[in-house]
Amino acid sequence: MRRLTRRAFLATSSMATAAVAIAQGCTPSSSTSNNANGSSSNGSSQKVLRLYSGRHYDSDKAVYEGFERKTGIKIEYISDDADKLIERIQAEGSNSTADLLLTVDAGRLWRASAEGLFQPVTPTQAPNLYSAVPENLRHPEGQWFALSKRARVIMYNKEKVQPSELSTYEALADARWRSQILVRTSSNIYNLSWVGEMIAVHGEAKTEQWARSMVANFARPPEGNDTAQIMSCAAGIGSIAISNTYYLVRLAKSTKPEERTAFQRIGVCFPNQGDRGTHINISGVGLVKNARNPEGAIQFMEYLLSPEAQELFAKGNHEYPVLKGVALDPDLAKLGTFKESTVSATTFGRNNEVALKLLDRAGWK
Repeated sequence: MRRLTRRAFLATSSMATAAVAIAQGCTPSSSTSNNANGSSSNGSSQKVLRLYSGRHYDSDKAVYEGFERKTGIKIEYISDDADKLIERIQAEGSNSTADLLLTVDAGRLWRASAEGLFQPVTPTQAPNLYSAVPENLRHPEGQWFALSKRARVIMYNKEKVQPSELSTYEALADARWRSQILVRTSSNIYNLSWVGEMIAVHGEAKTEQWARSMVANFARPPEGNDTAQIMSCAAGIGSIAISNTYYLVRLAKSTKPEERTAFQRIGVCFPNQGDRGTHINISGVGLVKNARNPEGAIQFMEYLLSPEAQELFAKGNHEYPVLKGVALDPDLAKLGTFKESTVSATTFGRNNEVALKLLDRAGWK
């Protein structure tokens, strides 16, 4: 397994160099030819799998290494911001060296699909993918599949809020929470998918009304990541924070005393247990349209949904596994069980753009 810098990754393939040339309006003088099954003419691409990954977790390396040991297929990968990787694949076009795109959030997966960057994987090609991934957590035509799940929940300061006071996302709009809510900016991808689900459930008009009331309840203008919301909630700047659960579990395992103390001060409410369930977002993977090693890529996709890889994913970043029966991280498990929303990730991913415009109109900065 090799992690390549942007420059080194380009240097590994004349095809990638060609893509850069094309993006600059030039015509490459030569390129490696491909045969019908997507492998290079010398067959060497079948021994290598190239990933573009928007996941920036060191724990993913253990997953890659496990696949290499099992198959002998070497993995080369580049990590970058997911939006930059999507733009890169677009610029490279048919000359892209990427076999797979791994990224977080359904919104980015939907964007890549809408831009035509993926090719479908069928049940015949990958039956284990279809049996492991629920229908609401994969593209309807098999262009991408969830690898892990993230629950976006209501966290609260135990000294300021009783759990019985909390119930649903919708109830956060109540005036009782005036100047109490801590949350990220409107452009944050996790918020866009969360609100994208609200739009799917309630429609734009009702969701915009809810968003305006939420803004009135902000403890401060949105700033920082999910960890910042939790730390501020623990410090009493607000009494409620919106965050993905894995950020809280990170604090439980921190070497910093102040972060472990913050963890002890925070409780978790899984919203909407009486109706649709708690919003679930995903990280996921798609087979790139011009993959050079599609057979190896599909093999890797199925490996990612194996019990071995799912446990590494789940425990490495404290996420919820997609595959049923895989053990949770112990600190994550302590947060409790809950009912998950089954609103399709395709639906709220598609609603990201609408959600951003709606939140801007509502004054959610």
